[in-house]
Formats: sequence, structure tokens, C-alpha cells
Amino acid sequence: MPSFKGRLHDPRTATAVGRWLGVAIAVCFVTGVISHLLQKPPDWLQQELPPRPVWGYRLTQGLHVASGIAAIPLLMAKLWTVYPRLFVWPPARSVRHALERLSIAVLVAAAVFQLFSGLLNTVQWYPWPFAFVPVHFAVAWVLVGALLLHIAVKAPEIKAHWSRRSPGTLELPAEDGPDRRSFLAGVAAAVGAVTLVTVGQSFTPLKRFDLLAPRHPDHGPQGLPVNRTAAAARVTTVSTEHWRLTVAGPRPYDLTLDELRAMPQHTVTLPIACVEGWSKSAQWTGVRIRDLLDRAGAPPGALLRVVSLEKRGAYRIMEMGRGYARDPVTLLALRLNGELLSLDHGFPARIIAPNRPGVLQTKWVTRLEVL
Repeated sequence: MPSFKGRLHDPRTATAVGRWLGVAIAVCFVTGVISHLLQKPPDWLQQELPPRPVWGYRLTQGLHVASGIAAIPLLMAKLWTVYPRLFVWPPARSVRHALERLSIAVLVAAAVFQLFSGLLNTVQWYPWPFAFVPVHFAVAWVLVGALLLHIAVKAPEIKAHWSRRSPGTLELPAEDGPDRRSFLAGVAAAVGAVTLVTVGQSFTPLKRFDLLAPRHPDHGPQGLPVNRTAAAARVTTVSTEHWRLTVAGPRPYDLTLDELRAMPQHTVTLPIACVEGWSKSAQWTGVRIRDLLDRAGAPPGALLRVVSLEKRGAYRIMEMGRGYARDPVTLLALRLNGELLSLDHGFPARIIAPNRPGVLQTKWVTRLEVL
């Protein structure tokens, strides 16, 4: 059996790091479930999703990405504290021991996959053949299940090393104390550093330190980042002369761009919050969706389907429930920060709604359907 001379591969150090890692994973999991339900709501939930607070998705998704990034150095530190046990021989001393090691293998594999695939998602790099969202969501449940099982199995050991004052605390060499504190301080510094240089993409007071995040909140056309450009969506030009907004409902009608601009205009301040973690508030001006629905004779509880000029893409057709459609700040926006929308931001018209993922703020809108 190999000999490991480091003195900090011990249960107390593993427990200390594990506490922090557990909190990061818990925050990441809860906010990830919220994100998934807002992005891909089941039919029974579609009508019940709340549009308020307007900054809700910005907060939860910012926390999701920040806690996931912070969990990476914590996971590396946790694995460092326990890796000598990977070389224990024999690898399985009993059926119970074999099942315990198998559960740990599942836990480690799920954690590594979730954190690093999530990190690659923030830069929109997908070097795998499967769809990211459903697989990431499914493995999150595997990770949480494996983590809860691990905590249950290790509960006595965790309790014994939770703190120096815990009942039944096992005595460890006193000379390890300073080294352990230095190690934990280094881990905390690493977590703080990666958070500081990435969280500015959503927490704009720290945007000056946004060195490693894939987006800066001020960089982009009209001072707002863009994930999917018009060129990527193959929307190269839009003829204002021929463009029409079709509203299909009990009293269907079409509007030219001039007619849409002649309707009562409203200005709101709402954030764009992307699933990759960046977000920024902006001023939007346009026609309230509920005014367009009322003109079409839509009943109060109707769903709304929104269709984009984009010919392909997972979100070229989007649906929103009554809460969003009837909210007074949900707009078919025509202007951004006082200027006409650029093509990359969805000219001639786009959806802007509160507490909603950016992928559902449909651009290049051409049709609204009352369901």
C-alpha cells in the first residue's frame, strides 16, 4: 500500500471542507431546479409561474452559476483530503464496504460532471453529443441522492469531527492545527478569488473585477450583451415595409410597424438574465402584451404563443402563461435604452418580461397566438 506523508488527509479536514462544499451544492441544486422549472415548465405549472419579483430569475441564476463555480475549488480540496482512501487494499472488504465505495464513485463522478459541464455551459461550449439541459438536470438529482446517501453513511464520523467541541470529538495531533487552518484559509481564498473575478457578470457592482467570466454586463450592442446574434439565427435583414405582426385570437388582426409604434407606448426597466449566468437591467419601451391580447379578444386566462422570424432554434417558438402575459410590465419592446432595437437585440420587436430566462425573451417576433 502506498505511503501518504501529508498530515491533513484526515477526517477533520475533510469534514471542514465538506461543510462548505455541501452548502455550495445545496444552493446550486435549489437554484438549478428553479431555473429548469422557469425555462421548461411542465404543463401543470405553466399558468402558475409568478412574474414577480421582476429580478427573481436574475438572483437565482446568478447564485446558481456563482455557487457552481465556487464549488469547483471546494471539490478539488475535498478530493485532496480523501484521495489516499482510493488506494486502500483490498478495495472491498465486505458487501457493505463495496456498496459504500460504489456510492462514493457515483458521487464523485456526478459532482465532477455537473460542475465542469456547467462551467463549459457558461461559455457555450458543448463538446458532447447529448443535449445539455435534460442531462444536466437529471444528473443533478443523481448527485443529490448520492450526496444524501454519503452523509447518512458517514454521519457518525461527520458528527465526531464537526467541531472541536462536538461530543465524541476524536483527538488529533495538536501540531496539525496550524497547518489545517492554513490549508482551509487557502481554500477560502481560492473560492473568494474565483467568485470575485466571475460574479460581476451578474452582480454589476463588482463588474470591474469581471476578468474571467465569459460576459461583461456592459459589452455588447447598445450596451447590453448578446448571446445569439442575428447572424447566428440567420436573420440577416428585416424589411420594415413588409414586416407584419400577426395576432391570432377571437378577433385576429395584423399590424404594420408604424401602426404598432402608434399604439400607446410604455417604458419599463427590466433585467435580461441569461442561463449562462450573466444579467443586466435595461430600459425597454414598447406595447404592453395585455393591450395586444385585449384587442384580439383574448380571455383573461389565455396562454400566449410567440413565434419568431428565426427559422431554426430550440426557442423560436415560446409560450407564456397568463401571469406573464397579463403583467403590466411585459412588453413587445421596440426600443432599448431610448434607441430603436438593433438587429442583434431583436429588431423590429421582441418580448421582454419580468422574472424570466433570457432564452424566453423572444427576439424578431412576427406572430402572437392566443391559446
